[in-house]
Amino acid sequence: MAVTPSLSENRKLQNQKISAVMRYVVLTLVAVVMLYPIIWLVGASFKENNEIFTSIGFIPKRLDFQAYIDGWNTKGDYTFTLYFINTFKYVVPKIIFTLLSATLTAYGFARFEFPFKKIMFSLLMATMFLPQVVTRIPLYLFWKNLGLLDTYVPLIANSVFAQEPFFVFMMIQFLRSIPRDLDEAATIDGCGEFGILWRILVPALKPALISCVIFQFVWTFSDFLGPLIYITSQDKFPVSLALKLNIDPSTNTPWNQVFAMSLISLLPAIILFFSAQKYFVDGVTSSGIKG
Repeated sequence: MAVTPSLSENRKLQNQKISAVMRYVVLTLVAVVMLYPIIWLVGASFKENNEIFTSIGFIPKRLDFQAYIDGWNTKGDYTFTLYFINTFKYVVPKIIFTLLSATLTAYGFARFEFPFKKIMFSLLMATMFLPQVVTRIPLYLFWKNLGLLDTYVPLIANSVFAQEPFFVFMMIQFLRSIPRDLDEAATIDGCGEFGILWRILVPALKPALISCVIFQFVWTFSDFLGPLIYITSQDKFPVSLALKLNIDPSTNTPWNQVFAMSLISLLPAIILFFSAQKYFVDGVTSSGIKG
């Protein structure tokens, strides 16, 4: 015999449905507000300058890909093909060195006991609160004395020596969430310290490593001030500096080309994020909640 839901149960279910609908409506409105600048950027890349500054809407009058062609070829001696290659010349090594140095440093702090460990960890964390502007001039003079200005070395070197404490802290938190029983079992099987790291911990660190890759890629790829300080030759410019070349207040700036190239420069980060979204969420939540 079927049981008829009571009036209170029906009201409860109805309230839950209404609440769910309201949540989705609010989230949709917030998403539209947050995404509208990107949507407008897409539409503006197909517009002429006059239409860009006279229309607030994002739908262009006609679809014309000429801005993408002209923007990619540029009016200078180099195309955006070179600028993207230059960008990846220091972005990829920086990501690799960040993964290596942050993993090794975090492994030492998370799994070993050594003198002044707490003091050194406190100093490491304290550097997270040190404004980068404080170190700009000393670092510039340092690289100038070494004769390494106008190279990509100053943009990569800090990641070689684990001088980015955010990634070290993320890896430490994730390592602390991995049971030490795995280390002990590997030791019984004959693994050394580096064998434990490579065979046991690194596979378990996959979500955290992918999170580091995404963060470092986005931050380095979009960095403007670093290349602006150290890179002076146009044939070594990354994308972030190349975008600035087309902006000249004294002339008629082709904003549709600037927007088109800005949109293309966003694609690598967007593709990387959505292709690794699952591991990114796992890495951030695991390193932030556990430990």
